[in-house]
Amino acid sequence: MQNERVHDVLIFGTGLAGLRAAVELSIKTDGKVNIGLVSKVQLMRPHSVCAEGGTAAVMRPEQGDSLELHAWDTVKGSDFLADQDVVDRFVSLSPQEIRLLEHWGLPWSRRPDGRVMQRPFGGHTYPRACMAADKTGFVEVQTLYDQLLRYNTFTRYDEGFATSIIVENGRFAGLTMYDMPSGEFVLLRAKALLIATGGLGTLYGFTTYSQTVTGDGHALAFRAGLPMEDPEFLQFHPTGMVPSGILITEGCRGEGGYLRNNNGDRFMEKYASKMMELAPRDIVSRSEMTEILEGRGFKGPDGLDYVHLDLTHLGAEKINKRLPLMRELCMKFLGFDIIKEPIPIRPVAHYSMGGVEADIDGRTPVENIWAAGEVACHSLHGANRLGCNSTAECLVYGGITGAEIAKYLATNPALSDSPQKAFGEEKKRIFEDLINKNGSENIYAIKKELRMLMDKHAGVYREGASMKEGLAKVKNLKASFKNIKIEDKSPVYNSNLINALEVENLIDLAEMLLTAAIAREESRGGHARRDFPQRDDEKFLKHTLVTYTGGDPKLSYKPVRITHWKPVERKY
Repeated sequence: MQNERVHDVLIFGTGLAGLRAAVELSIKTDGKVNIGLVSKVQLMRPHSVCAEGGTAAVMRPEQGDSLELHAWDTVKGSDFLADQDVVDRFVSLSPQEIRLLEHWGLPWSRRPDGRVMQRPFGGHTYPRACMAADKTGFVEVQTLYDQLLRYNTFTRYDEGFATSIIVENGRFAGLTMYDMPSGEFVLLRAKALLIATGGLGTLYGFTTYSQTVTGDGHALAFRAGLPMEDPEFLQFHPTGMVPSGILITEGCRGEGGYLRNNNGDRFMEKYASKMMELAPRDIVSRSEMTEILEGRGFKGPDGLDYVHLDLTHLGAEKINKRLPLMRELCMKFLGFDIIKEPIPIRPVAHYSMGGVEADIDGRTPVENIWAAGEVACHSLHGANRLGCNSTAECLVYGGITGAEIAKYLATNPALSDSPQKAFGEEKKRIFEDLINKNGSENIYAIKKELRMLMDKHAGVYREGASMKEGLAKVKNLKASFKNIKIEDKSPVYNSNLINALEVENLIDLAEMLLTAAIAREESRGGHARRDFPQRDDEKFLKHTLVTYTGGDPKLSYKPVRITHWKPVERKY
């Protein structure tokens, strides 16, 4: 079939997790694997390049750090919702990933003795964020792609927008893809699929995410029947630049930055007297919002009131060496120098703790589909992720899933039959039904309203009545979407069509998140409810699972795996 491509493995998403898996697959198969790399952007432009502050790993056990301490910090930071066997595996493998990247030539920042520099990060009791100034994710992506180029194992599908994951008879059968440069609609087949598409943060208006991050992997997996785990837990990073939402790295506070209110007070002393600005992100974000809501913030544009992140006491030498990108960003986007002036910041949508349900090996309930990185939920992060554990997770689980898929391929699994019927139906859905819609609703107005309502109804603080109101609005937008108009009818580089598909994905994800959040009647980690302000271990020490029905999402639950530490009160 002319528009069909066949590979051993498809890697859907080419950020840190996807590239790390591709490298591992190439190593484990001695370069004898045929990989298809599917990226909606140019391959080297994943959102992973925006990771700034560092990658967590225990590199100094002789100086007081330990695997057990990293595990405890992660479990406590998760508000005890992390699966502890997963945490143990993660912390044990993370140092190996740092050494691998070192071996592959990554230019880490260095201590005077030549060893990899590590800075403090929120929620960690030891400075374990391995850093490359404040451009860590960028150089990690470059290093991994450099390694991949050693192997002639892959075909690139740059600017290929996947529209559906086809599962037949309980197995992955194909990925449908709109090839933007050619205008072709293509069926990609493989013996195995890795979903590594990153997050869903543009569901919110004030967000750190690149505008390309629209939760496509989450939505396609959900509609293919894969359960979503813990989608209600959305992390708000404490320091989003006002008014753009651009991430101001936690490394600023790791290097000694202060948070100040409009009285000039370092207000974190009231909320986390021991760890101050380096308390976990959920605690710092709630503290900032409390200061703003109680009138101790500064007036900002469009209701984006803020507090200050003050780095002026750090001095020019430290800022230029450790935080050069932050200085550059503030000069370009705010017009001032952080050496001399504080940065206006507020909590900003940043990371999804939930995602595609996957086990400790990254395997989903579908035999030949794995998931890694932010799109996956192995329940490493539970209800709240610690800073610099995300890039580490991408590396660790990219390596794990790459190795597991290599083992699977060694069993010589059969390729599923070509799913021509499903492919034909999807092609008709997009290139006849959707593209020819000529209604009165504007997709960009729908997206703007969706993001505004998520900011309002599912923010740092939540309430049942407000979330139900938000969910009703989402359902209205879902109805409105059926009456949209696609202005551009051309086959090549049809960004209008892509935007419609992205909005469709975001609406499904909003419905999923709000449905799960309404049902969780407690406060835990990133899910803070004013009407249920206490954590309720008796009723909700469990993971949410959400499955697609075609109508309202269906909820079920499964237990948290506790191997060492029973839940206690979190104090910082």
